[in-house]
Formats: sequence, structure tokens, C-alpha cells
Amino acid sequence: MSSIAANLRSTTARMPGLMTALVIALASTFIAEHYGGPQFLYALLVGMAFHYLAAEPKTRIGIDFAARGVLRFGVALLGARITVGQIADLGAGPIALVVAGVGATLLFGSLLARRLGRTGPEGLLGGGAVAICGASAALAIAAALPKNDQNQRMTLLTVVTVTALSTVAMIAYPLIAKLLELSPEMTAVFFGGTIHDVAQVVGAGFLISPQVAETATLVKLFRVALLVPVVLMISLSFRRQNKDNDEPVTLLPRFLVGFIILVLINSAGLLTTEVSDSLSSLSRWCLVVAISALGVKTSFAELRTVGWQPIALIVANTLFLALWVLGGIYLLEHVIK
Repeated sequence: MSSIAANLRSTTARMPGLMTALVIALASTFIAEHYGGPQFLYALLVGMAFHYLAAEPKTRIGIDFAARGVLRFGVALLGARITVGQIADLGAGPIALVVAGVGATLLFGSLLARRLGRTGPEGLLGGGAVAICGASAALAIAAALPKNDQNQRMTLLTVVTVTALSTVAMIAYPLIAKLLELSPEMTAVFFGGTIHDVAQVVGAGFLISPQVAETATLVKLFRVALLVPVVLMISLSFRRQNKDNDEPVTLLPRFLVGFIILVLINSAGLLTTEVSDSLSSLSRWCLVVAISALGVKTSFAELRTVGWQPIALIVANTLFLALWVLGGIYLLEHVIK
């Protein structure tokens, strides 16, 4: 009974901050749906307008919970969108190209971060966000990094930058595909292997054809699946630092275990399309709420202290990944065949 009472008190204490983040997420979604623009970016900016609530005792606990607990739950639910069969249907060439692109971008991001005088975690955060799935990857990787104010500010700046670049890519990459006269199959690999956010991948694909949109989405979902080994690698790399910061230390974070379980359940055909779509929608809502909370925890003044280098890092990573995938496509179409 005492544990139940303690859990009830904890839940009650979280509600004001959690509801604050939810209201910000709802307002941001309304703006995005009625006036256009990226939902994640609106959630971040609106949240930052309420930064004063981060220090308010009544809302602080719930805001912290939304920025971490709700975030991890949302990342776990991403697994409901993926099956092993979808990945296998892509073929060996595109799979190898995407895997190599993720690894190369992570390495490039880490090396460039050092050249720019930034830290290793910032390089992994920027490189991983670009290499895998934009804002969602940034949030998942941040959950595995050492917790400090600098990494938190870098996370927010990464979310803003990759969201903006993903929107630009949705418009620019179809023009590049037509200019280079890529085949429909390779156009789909280009979009799915480079654009940061799933929604923008779908949008770019439909600018060519519904078939390109469908295949590009499968390629993109495979990139999302690579979140598991990447976050596991990062979690193991910073295991000792997280232990020193009183963080729970596990071989595989629980939200990644949930991600893997949902992939396996979905692959076994135990999730209907309706359930999978519902879990995917819930996942996105959780991530929007988490970004809203992260926005509340960050001020514009603090964000300015990060400097120009992280933005340059993410832009360079984006260009590197695009060139890498285009180079791989050339090999697949003209050399390997």
C-alpha cells in the first residue's frame, strides 16, 4: 500500500508540468496543421517561450519527466512501424549503402566536431541525428549521453537545425534526382537514405510518384531501425560517465528493449495495421510532448552560448551523407550492375 501511495504522489506531482508540455504540443500541432511548417520546430520554439516554468516548483518535476520518460517511451514505440520483412525486401545493395552511410556519417561527424573544437558527444549527436532519423534520433542519442547543460543545449540546437534542413531537402532533393536522371528505384534510395524526417521523406517521394514514396519510406524505416545498434554503442561508450552522474546503467537501455520487442511483434504479424498506425501516432505525440518540455527547459540566451560550430557541423554532415548516398547509387547503377 505504501508503494502505491508513493506512486500516486509521484504521478500527482508530475501532472502540472506534464500537462503544460501537452498543451504546448497541442498548440504546436494546431499551428502546423492549419498554417503549415514543421511540428517539432513549433513545439520547441513555443516551449522556449515558457522557459520560466522550468524553475517553477509545481511544474519542474513534470517537465523533467516529459523530457526524459515520455521521450524514451516515444522512441520505443517507433518499433511498431518496422518489420524484418520490410528490411529484407530492400535488397542487399541499398541495405549495405544505408548501413555504410550511417557509419561513415557518424565517423565524419565525430572527426569534424574535434576539428571545430567541439566535444565527442556533440559530434555523435549531430552525426547520429543526420545519419538516422533527425529529431527522433537526436532525442534518443541524447538519452544515452552524459547529462549536462551543454549536451542539452546541443540537443535543442540539433533538433532545430535538422528539422529545418529536412524541410529544405524535401524540396531540393527531388530537383537533384531529376537533374541527375536517377531511376525511380534509386530516387527512392536517395530520399530514404538521406532526408532526416519520415514525413519529409514521404513528401519528397510523392513529388515524384506514389511508388517512389512507398519505397523511400521503407528505406527510411530501415535507417530508423539502425537507431538500436547506434544508441547501444553510444550507451556503452559513456557507461562509466553515466554511472558517475548517478544514471541507471544497463547494457541495453529499456526504451531500446521496447523498440526491439515491438519490431519483433510487428514482424510476426501480431499487430494489425490499425494498431501499428495508432502506436506510430502515439510515438510522434510523445516525441512532440518531449520536445515541448525540452523547449521549456532551454532559454534563447543559453542556446546562443552553443555557438555557430554545431550548426556548421550538422550542415556539413547533411552534405556529406547526400554525397555519400549519391556516390553509392552511382556504383549500384553503373559499376556493380
